[in-house]
Amino acid sequence: MIELVLNLLLVLTSVLLIVLILLHRGKGGGLSSMFGGAVSSSLAGSSVVEKNLNRLTIFCALVWTVCIVGLGILVKVS
Repeated sequence: MIELVLNLLLVLTSVLLIVLILLHRGKGGGLSSMFGGAVSSSLAGSSVVEKNLNRLTIFCALVWTVCIVGLGILVKVS
């Protein structure tokens, strides 16, 4: 049961990570400019949208990592 939940969570976070990484602004503006990421404050280095996107990406990557480690431990024990 735990293995099924971890596998499902791994698939969901993998797809979410792909989408979140593609939304980040690259050298040329990226897809994030389509969703308001291009609007930035002149005082700050990055906009609030970029900061929140970074936080969400890091959180999703941490959940993905925990799923990978958890599945590795479950496979090794089984």
